[in-house]
Amino acid sequence: MARLQKIPTLSIIIPTLNEADHLPLLLADLNEWPYNFELIIVDGGSIDLTISIAQIQGIDVIKSSKKNRGYQLKTGASNARGDWLLFLHADSRLRIGWVKSLSKIIQNKKSENFAWYFDFKIKKHNLEFRFLEIAVALRSHFLQHPYGDQGLLIHKDLYSNTGGYSSLKIMEDIDLITRITKKTKVKRIRENIYTDDIKWTNSNIIKRAIKNAKLRNKWRQGCDIDYLSKEYNS
Repeated sequence: MARLQKIPTLSIIIPTLNEADHLPLLLADLNEWPYNFELIIVDGGSIDLTISIAQIQGIDVIKSSKKNRGYQLKTGASNARGDWLLFLHADSRLRIGWVKSLSKIIQNKKSENFAWYFDFKIKKHNLEFRFLEIAVALRSHFLQHPYGDQGLLIHKDLYSNTGGYSSLKIMEDIDLITRITKKTKVKRIRENIYTDDIKWTNSNIIKRAIKNAKLRNKWRQGCDIDYLSKEYNS
């Protein structure tokens, strides 16, 4: 699966927790990458077939001591050897055009000065999802706040200079992006990333968006992260 070399140009880091239904599909997308790369899966204690699926593909899995996505991402990055780091959620899917777009970015020396994100998409045809996609696009471009489910491509030097991921159960993506945008801009990769629709289908989009906004405000005000994590998952 992962075409390894001594110093791979690209390291792809995926935190997992019971992602057996999603992981094989993402791995198939990533296998389209024609160059050498390093694939790092950091598992937070899966009790399904996640680890077995990765191992069948010949992928070494780092078993995290914590069920904590921020810690898992941080651990993956600390073990990465690539010049570029690509962080992806396990329930993501990529279009075939992602290879060409990422290759172009990585081969341009100037790209190292910025962080990069995919365009958020949901495959369901519901009209409310189209409005959600537009809202995410506007937030990402004008407010410079893409979230973790949009992926993050960043050069290792910029990642290091901005402090990298913190060991946060939630808000780890906002925390890092906030520090990145104090130094530079985040830019579109100009390729779609499709996220699983279940968390949106099973809830009212407007109510969920309002709830998430309130949680972000509480986090910025210093609210306990364990409390916020419980509220987010309730």
